[in-house]
Amino acid sequence: MDMHPVLFAMFQFAFFYPMVMAFFWMSGGLYYFFRRERGARDRADPPPMAEAPFATILVPCHNEAEDVDDTLGAALSQAYPDYEVIAINDGSRDDTGARLDALAARHPRLRVIHLSRNLGKANALRMGALAARSEYLVCIDGDAMLETHALHWMVWHLTSGPRVGAVTGNPRVRNRSTLLGRLQVAEFSSIIGMIKRAQRVYGRIFTVSGVIAGFRRTALHRVGYWADDMVTEDIDISWRIQRDHWDIRYEPNAMCFILMPETLRGLWKQRLRWAQGGVEVLLRHGASLLSWRMRRMWGVLGEYVLSVAWAYTMLAIVLLWALGRFVALPPDLHVATLLPKWHGMVLALVCLLQFASSVIIDRRYETRVGRNYFWVIWYPMAYWTINLFTTVVALPRALLKRKGGRAVWVSPDRGIR
Repeated sequence: MDMHPVLFAMFQFAFFYPMVMAFFWMSGGLYYFFRRERGARDRADPPPMAEAPFATILVPCHNEAEDVDDTLGAALSQAYPDYEVIAINDGSRDDTGARLDALAARHPRLRVIHLSRNLGKANALRMGALAARSEYLVCIDGDAMLETHALHWMVWHLTSGPRVGAVTGNPRVRNRSTLLGRLQVAEFSSIIGMIKRAQRVYGRIFTVSGVIAGFRRTALHRVGYWADDMVTEDIDISWRIQRDHWDIRYEPNAMCFILMPETLRGLWKQRLRWAQGGVEVLLRHGASLLSWRMRRMWGVLGEYVLSVAWAYTMLAIVLLWALGRFVALPPDLHVATLLPKWHGMVLALVCLLQFASSVIIDRRYETRVGRNYFWVIWYPMAYWTINLFTTVVALPRALLKRKGGRAVWVSPDRGIR
């Protein structure tokens, strides 16, 4: 039975897009690794700086009582000679404020800013940046733990060239007690790390990691700091900094250990927020990137537009399949099954190849990452399925979002304790 040409094209795109992107990320990631990482300095031996400038670590906090001691303990233990830590308590309803004050009384490097009500992470970061005494700011989440030399690596990049506006670090998942936790270890290794490496190869990065990112304050000042009406302030600030022709670097040695959701509900909420944030940034800034002066952003723009198109292509295929269960469709529009046949096997093998490539790269940073290798066989179904549905839901949510509404804190799922 012949398939309708449009439906045939949809199936081809739905199958080949994930596979082509996997090979694109693999080739870019491996090229970056062999050119810039292989044989480079160990993360415990960062490159020397002629002068180590004063730096600031910003830690926005909202209801972080369970984690703030560990987070600030790691931040205050950096192997860097001259820095301060500013914790911003953004209207917490638990005893985060009291814990921060107790820590500040014991640590001269630590300053605490108390905001009376929840105005969102972007506002908290802006208040911290305005209070900072440094040109170089490293921002981490209130539940993240910096590796000892992370600050040195971040500041080294920021001081390495006058056009370096930001640098993104290497977040590592530290809660791995469930299948979802192990899948996210694989994701941060084989997807997120590889994507950032590949994007650095072609010159622009989709987003800094909100959990660990460094900024030159001059660059932030030029673009107006973080926008408090965007669901994901990290994607928005990344696009605005690069639109202003600043460079964003990726530093895998700047490691930060984070807590991730380990329930389906928590994972859905997190990924829906990420997807909505990406769509909001696309709607706000996409048209401005079409000029020739913005050509270095075309790769990032095209990659994201294709991912949205893929999600809606898959939705159309699913709807045709479901409709065919109740209505007699023309034979050339009939979708017999959604179960993967040889296509699924090919994608699974490509996924294993991608994760094998990431093990080659990431064993430098985490020697036991390979133990999660065979868990990743479930990853294509988990990653692409949640990417499909979050993108489909995120687009109308972003379009219907009330203009000017402030994006405030919502405490996330931080795994099973």
